[in-house]
Amino acid sequence: MGWLSLSFLTDAAQAEPVCDALMEVGALSASIEDADAGTPDEQPQFGEPGSVNTPGWTHSRVVALLEEDADAAALLAEAVAVVGLAEVPAFTVGFVEEQNWVQLTQSQFEPIRVSGRLWIVPSWHEAPDPQAINLILDPGMAFGTGSHPTTRLCLEWLERKVTAGSSVFDYGCGSGILAIAAGRLGASLVAGVDIDPQAVEAARANAARNEVRAVFADSTEPVAGEYDFVVANILSNPLRVLAPAICAHVRSGGHLALSGILREQAEEIIAIYAQWLPLTIADTREDWVCLSGVKA
Repeated sequence: MGWLSLSFLTDAAQAEPVCDALMEVGALSASIEDADAGTPDEQPQFGEPGSVNTPGWTHSRVVALLEEDADAAALLAEAVAVVGLAEVPAFTVGFVEEQNWVQLTQSQFEPIRVSGRLWIVPSWHEAPDPQAINLILDPGMAFGTGSHPTTRLCLEWLERKVTAGSSVFDYGCGSGILAIAAGRLGASLVAGVDIDPQAVEAARANAARNEVRAVFADSTEPVAGEYDFVVANILSNPLRVLAPAICAHVRSGGHLALSGILREQAEEIIAIYAQWLPLTIADTREDWVCLSGVKA
């Protein structure tokens, strides 16, 4: 058994409507890619819901997955008619073999070296450095496998700051990776909160796998307490709204780190948090920044 892969070029304005039309006329899936990916003309896009003014790429590639016996040309012509395009674009059709998708997915995730002493290792891999602090973490339902620049920025900040016996609070814990890293780095009291109950369950399971004692709670549950170190790797919009709640968890003299922030958003976030504590840019990676500061 297998599937057909239908691929063609279009522009940003037509890519999403054509994808929707393909799904309407029988495609199993349809996605949009940067047709210039891997070339000097590649157009990286960063942001969060509502923050990207012109989503899509000037040169977009639509890739649709079809049933093995589908008539790709007829299906594309029907989709183009639904959208109202003048002509059917040139296209290619390939065959997608049935595969062991679990094995294929696992092969795409290799151990990640965060620093000389900190690694993130999927459970199906041997630790490259058994003497290092190896965080056992698999890709799953919750955000945070260590590959994203914002997660790396926060892990590096924690490694620089966390001291033995300290307390750490992870606001928006996702997979729990930051809280778990803090525990492995020597923190004696570790806690986290997330709006997603599935993330909370994933964080608890990951903490148990890494033999870290941590308390994770759903954001609907009361969360209290002040901590030596508070880290929030979410997005700029919730960071704006949650500023009072996040800062309330930082003890006097405690440290706060924020990430999930683009360079152009840093000044605004710094201004918002200034009424509780001063923030500066602690580090950058690609188009992302990590802000940190100490509460007076």
